[in-house]
Amino acid sequence: MKTPIVDFVRAYADSGALRSHMPGHKGEKLLGFEEFDITEINGADSLYEAEGIIKESEDNASALFGCPTFYSTEGSSQCIRAMVYLALMAAKMQGKEPVIAAARNVHKTFLSAAALLGIKVKWIYGEDEGSYLSCKISPDSLEKMFSGEEKPTAVYITSPDYLGNTQNIKVLAEICHRNGALLLVDNAHGAYLKFLPESRHPMDLGADMCCDSAHKTLPALTGAAYLHLGVKELVPYAKRALMLFGSTSPSYLIMESLDMVNKFLSESFRDDLKAFSEKMLNLKDKLQRKGYTLIGDEEIKLSISVKPYGYEGEAFGAILEEQGIIPEFYDRDYLVLMLSPLNTDAELLKIENVLLNIPRKAEITEKPPIPGRAEKGMNIREAMLSLSEDIPIERAEGRILASAGVGCPPAVPIVCCGEIIDKNAVECFRYYGIETVSAVK
Repeated sequence: MKTPIVDFVRAYADSGALRSHMPGHKGEKLLGFEEFDITEINGADSLYEAEGIIKESEDNASALFGCPTFYSTEGSSQCIRAMVYLALMAAKMQGKEPVIAAARNVHKTFLSAAALLGIKVKWIYGEDEGSYLSCKISPDSLEKMFSGEEKPTAVYITSPDYLGNTQNIKVLAEICHRNGALLLVDNAHGAYLKFLPESRHPMDLGADMCCDSAHKTLPALTGAAYLHLGVKELVPYAKRALMLFGSTSPSYLIMESLDMVNKFLSESFRDDLKAFSEKMLNLKDKLQRKGYTLIGDEEIKLSISVKPYGYEGEAFGAILEEQGIIPEFYDRDYLVLMLSPLNTDAELLKIENVLLNIPRKAEITEKPPIPGRAEKGMNIREAMLSLSEDIPIERAEGRILASAGVGCPPAVPIVCCGEIIDKNAVECFRYYGIETVSAVK
């Protein structure tokens, strides 16, 4: 597979041209890669008006994923906002008011998109899985959502979630389509799912659009992401949607990274992923026989429920970090290692040896509090655009949350903007070490 963006930039870097254009480093190697960092010069194409080398590269990605695919240099966050905009356009095409039913464990970017676009959101609450980070949606609960008077025009889910749990996308898509709604999937953690021996990618399971963070599970630079579309009527709006939320100076380094990943994926990645998945299955089997409690059903993510093994997540993470193993995420209950076929056999063996040599202790039986179904005080847009003040959680009960100021990872809000903070929410904040919240004045 050709790499048109990379080829153009390399040729330009070798040409010795006098750079009388942005950026200001002029190709001088302060960090070492500046010569490949360019802007929209003649021949370099333009991301949101792509008709040259960028379009050719996106067409290559589309061929790999089997659907119209567009680049984001601002991560899945840009794509999530674009998907919400496209859901709005789809509703308008049908002459309907846009209403999105969303699984409760959304990334906070979804909230900002709903606020900016004035989208009405109906929350879907899933089965209790022991963490607010997960929200398993049953077919019955989705059917119930469509049986109400106000039927959603789109459904939004996260799969895989941060702990590695996936949704039954095929069944959920069938229910959505039977009821005239689109299925949107935040697949930020699952770009690799397309390249398993049997694809588990949302677009192959019936989703109408989804986002992938290439940088999370593929060898791409941070910020590299894809927007995938399965509704041909929405394809002409894709670039408009991305442009609405994107910088006018998208990173060429990230586009070059996405371009090179196409070549990588078209060569040995499928075989490498198959072999790595088998190694991960073997590692997980050894850990479970040692007494570890593993969660999630992702092939290459290792998610450990640490309390049954006698530890809290922070203490367990500290043990790994002391051994030079840096986790993706941990809180009081869970620890997540995100791995990929680019991890070597030696690295996997190190993880195995360290984990198997951590002594098991008495189980910690404390369960995390799960946020309840908070009462709505105002809509998301009103709350997010209101004057606000930061207050200690001891004085938060009864106040309306203005901004879901939660860091990434995990970027999943405990309480959503516009909801009234209740006793249960305060307990959750306290449990996770959140000391202040932003409340509507």
